Parts: sequence; C-alpha cells; structure tokens
Amino acid sequence: MENTAGNKVNWVQRVVATLLFVVIGAAIIIIFDPWGAKTLLPEKVDYLAKIATSLFLLACALLAKRSEKTRPYWQILFALFILCVTVSLQWIFGLHLGGELGLRGNSPLNIALVKLNEWFVVWSVIILFTLLSGETPASIYIQKGNLKQGLLIGGIAFLVAAAGAIPMSGLMFQAKDLTLARVLPWMPWILIFVLANAALEELMFRGLFLRKLEPFLGRFLSNLVIAVVFTLIHLGVSYTPGQYVFLAVVFPLALLWGWITQKTNSLWGAILFHAGMDIPIILGIFSNL
Repeated sequence: MENTAGNKVNWVQRVVATLLFVVIGAAIIIIFDPWGAKTLLPEKVDYLAKIATSLFLLACALLAKRSEKTRPYWQILFALFILCVTVSLQWIFGLHLGGELGLRGNSPLNIALVKLNEWFVVWSVIILFTLLSGETPASIYIQKGNLKQGLLIGGIAFLVAAAGAIPMSGLMFQAKDLTLARVLPWMPWILIFVLANAALEELMFRGLFLRKLEPFLGRFLSNLVIAVVFTLIHLGVSYTPGQYVFLAVVFPLALLWGWITQKTNSLWGAILFHAGMDIPIILGIFSNL
C-alpha cells in the first residue's frame, strides 16, 4: 500500500491517519453538533471554539504540507478543517438563519426547508474549500462515475425502502395514525428532506474522507472506519426508542453506502439509497408534529 507520494505506508502511519479522523472528526461532530437543539458549550464559548478549532486545523494542515515527513497527512487535516468550517456554518446558517426566516414552526414544510438550507451550506462549503485546496469535485466523488449502475442500485433501494416505509415507521420510529391518505400531502416535503439530508451526510462522510484515508488504510478499512464513526454519532438520537436496534441497522447500511460510492465512483447511488432509508424516520417525525 502506498500513500499519495508513492511511498509505502507503515503501520504507524495507518494508526496516525485513523486516529486523526476518528478522534478529531468525531469530536467536531459531537461537540459542535450541527443537528442538535444546542451544543455542549455555552453559545459564546461555542462560537469561539469553532473559530479556534478551524484555524488550528488549517494551520496544522498547511504546516503538514510543508514537511516531507508530515505531508502524507495534510489532506486528512485539511478535510478535518473543512468539516469543522462546514459544521460551524451549518449551525449558523442552517439553524439560526432558519429561525430568523420564521422556519422554526413544527410543520413538514418548515422542517424540509431548514434541511434544504443545511444541504446548500454543506455542499457549498465543502466544494469551495476542496477547489481552494487544488483538488477537483471528483476527489470528493462529485462526478458522473458509473452513473447507470449508481442510479440502478440506489433507485431500487429507494423504491424498496419507500414501499415499506409506513409499517417500518410505526415499528421503529413511533409513527402515529399513518395512512397513505395522510402521507400523500407530505410527499414533496418528504422528498426534499430525505434527498437533502442524504446528500449532505454522504458528502460530509463518504465524499470528504474516503479518498483521503484510502492511501493509508485501503478501500475496505477506510470504509469500515468511516462507517463506525458514522454509526456512533447516531448514538442518542431521539426519534427511535430502539436505540441499539437502530445502530445495528445503521452500521451495515453505512458500509453499503461506502461500498456503493467506491463501486460506482460517485455519490449518487449512495445518496438515493440513503434517502430511501430516511423515509421511515421522517414519517415518524411528521406524524408526531
């Protein structure tokens, strides 16, 4: 196995690369939680911590790039910087701005529009900083790839998940009084929510980090490590009483989404598959509004 410089990777480099992603990446998501009602820190401290962490990671990435010994890690550090900036701006613009625009009401329309706003922030920030780093959108799997295969796999998975969404929502996500007649008026907002959420999560995890970790860990282990972190950050979600059953389902799904991304060389199939699996969750949320 070789890194991006063409040098063989030893076990120390593999461990360092894994720890950088797991420890720093998980800490950014957990401490600066962009999806929760509040972060772990007081508001003023939280803003300062976001700025300080972003600047620290940027400095580390640029310093790593200058040294031959640490250069192999610079893309991972820069990706962590992008993640920190993304999470910070997602919180500010995706949540606070939504409140300022009056999108805090408990309605399917408002929930979908807030999520669409979050998607726009996440994709804009990640693509912008990827281009500024000298990389192309293809480096984060935003490319055509094997489009036919991706759409086929993702489309079939989406339709299967959608077909079983109502009973699954009642079984796993506390949905109340769901009928097809009740669900149909929600369909535009459901589609906006699940596609936006799947797109932002797939880019933040599989897109941003798979190619950065592969030179150190290979394709399978990179996918495995990302799937573990992705699963663990869902610990404590409030929309299901069956927490451990839910995590047991999320983990193999995360592995599948990573495999589809690698197999098709793009995010589109994984996004469709992921979106389909989010339908029962949002049905449960909408039914309890």
